[in-house]
Amino acid sequence: MNEVNGSCLLNKSLTEDNRFSNLEDIDVTADGSPALRFLICIIYSVVCAVGLVGNLLVLFFIRVKQERKKSIINFFVLNLAVTDIQFVLTLPFWAVDTVLDFSWPFGDAMCKIILSVTVMNMYASVFFLTAMSVTRYWSVACASKNRKRLNPCSVKWVCVVIWVSATVATAPTSIFSTVMNVTGEKLCLLKFPGGQYWLAVYHVQKILFAFVLPMAIVSISYIMLLRFIRCRSMKPNNPKRRSQVTKSVSIVVLSFFLCWMPNHAITFWSVLVKFNVVNWDQSYYIVHTYVFPVTVCLAHTNSCLNPVIYCLMRKEFRKKLKDLIYRR
Repeated sequence: MNEVNGSCLLNKSLTEDNRFSNLEDIDVTADGSPALRFLICIIYSVVCAVGLVGNLLVLFFIRVKQERKKSIINFFVLNLAVTDIQFVLTLPFWAVDTVLDFSWPFGDAMCKIILSVTVMNMYASVFFLTAMSVTRYWSVACASKNRKRLNPCSVKWVCVVIWVSATVATAPTSIFSTVMNVTGEKLCLLKFPGGQYWLAVYHVQKILFAFVLPMAIVSISYIMLLRFIRCRSMKPNNPKRRSQVTKSVSIVVLSFFLCWMPNHAITFWSVLVKFNVVNWDQSYYIVHTYVFPVTVCLAHTNSCLNPVIYCLMRKEFRKKLKDLIYRR
C-alpha cells in the first residue's frame, strides 16, 4: 500500500472505526508484514501448548499432590492457573485472527465471547498476582510478629471479590464488542457510542487498573517484604536464603513489568492521539502496524505462563516435577 492510501485509511480508522486485535484496538490499517504475523501465530501456538500443559501441571500438583497443610498462596496460584488456562484457550482464535491480517472469521457471538474471556482473564490474572504479593508479605510479617494470619475462608472471599471485579471491568468489552465490516474485512472490534472519547476512557481504565495500580502494589509489597526479611527474619549469617528470596521477587516483578509495559505504553500513546493531545504521524502508524502486535504477543505470553514461572521458583514444586518425570 502506498503512503497516500495508507494515510487516508489511517485517518478513516482514527475517526470512524476502532480496529481491535487481542488486548487492544489497532487504529491503523492491517498491512503489516505477513512474516511477522506468521511468527506471532507460531508463538501463540507454542505458548498455548506450553501454557496449557504447564498450568494443568500446576493444578495437578496443587489439587492432587498437595500436602495436608494447605497453603494460602497455593489457593491463589490455583485460581491463577484456572484463569490462565481460560486465557490460553483463546490463543488459537487470536492466532487465526492474526495470520488472516486481523480479519475475524468466527462470527459476532464468538467475537464477544473470546474478547470478553480474554479481557476478563487479563484482569483476573493481574489481580491474583497483586493479591499474591500482598499475601506473601502479610504471611511473613504475621509469622514473625504473631499476628492473626489469613484463614482459608477469608482467602476464598478475596478470590470471589477478584473474580467479580474482573467481570465488572470486562463489562464494557462484553457490551460494545462487535464484528464490523471495514473496507471489505470483517473485524472484531470495540464500537463505543461516543466514538474515540469513550474508547480512550476505556483504555485509561485498563492502564490504571491492569498495570499502574497493580504494579505499584506489587512493587511496594515486595520492597516491604525484602526490607522486612533483611531487618528481622533473616540475619546476615544466612545470605544464601536472602539471595534466593531477592532473586524470586525480582523475577516476578521484572517479568510483569517488562511484559506489560510496552503494550500499555503504546496504549497510552493511542489515548493521547484520541484526546488530540498529540497528532498521529508516520511513526505512530509504523509502531501500531509492526511493534504493537509484538507487545500484545508478549503480554499474552506473560499472562499464560505466570503460574508456571511462579511455581518453578519454588523448590517443592521443582522436586515434585522431577519426581514425576523420573518415575516415568
